[in-house]
Amino acid sequence: RDDDDINDVASMAGVNLNEESARIMATNSDLVGTQIQSCKDEPFLAAIPLHKRILETAKKLGITDVPAEVVTFISHATQNRLRAVIEKVTVITQHRMESYKDDEWYEQATDVRSQLKFFEQLERLEKQRKDEQEREILLKAAKSRSRQEDPEQARLKQKAKEMQQQELAQMRQRDANLTALAAIGPRKKRKLDAPGLPTIGGEGVGVCGGSQAGLGTASPRQYPRQKITRVNLRDFIFYMEQEREMSRSLLLYRALLK
Repeated sequence: RDDDDINDVASMAGVNLNEESARIMATNSDLVGTQIQSCKDEPFLAAIPLHKRILETAKKLGITDVPAEVVTFISHATQNRLRAVIEKVTVITQHRMESYKDDEWYEQATDVRSQLKFFEQLERLEKQRKDEQEREILLKAAKSRSRQEDPEQARLKQKAKEMQQQELAQMRQRDANLTALAAIGPRKKRKLDAPGLPTIGGEGVGVCGGSQAGLGTASPRQYPRQKITRVNLRDFIFYMEQEREMSRSLLLYRALLK
């Protein structure tokens, strides 16, 4: 043998590749060139309404016949497109819900919520000050005993009387609530016979393993809760603004008007 045959492992092992290839082709000749799928290829959309819709659009372009393969292809394309849209919008929603408060690489620069609470407190104090001024004016008008009263003075006296009656009713309601709470007493937490087990007729229901029967204590199984991602209209609008084919679409303008 030549020196080149030293690297031919198949010849050294006594295996003829041509014979093996012919044997394989003869055994699986019916499977060569075919595609095997593990499940039935079902379209994503309903075939009959989709075919009718495609025919209506095709007739406008002068096409009279649309085969079933086109309907299946469009159905799969719609499914892939919808999957891609949902994945992108889900990523946008997760980014919006992500919090950086506990991240050591970020530090808070502004706190809009605290600023809004401060302004609300200022408005509350201003309203309280105006109410106090109005109350003092009404009380002064109620205490005045001038013989000749103008209609404005009479109106202020009537308003002061109504305010005093309203304050008196609020005080009575507050005292009644406090009396009722004192009569009820502090609320007590409900005690369960066995933590984590439902009760039927005042008795705890347990589950025993093996062949034993009766009542017993069973440790509650902790099932992991699936995290739900809630997508709102703002996330979808942001997605459409980033997409080139949808950034100037009529759908985006309609969504912005809602």
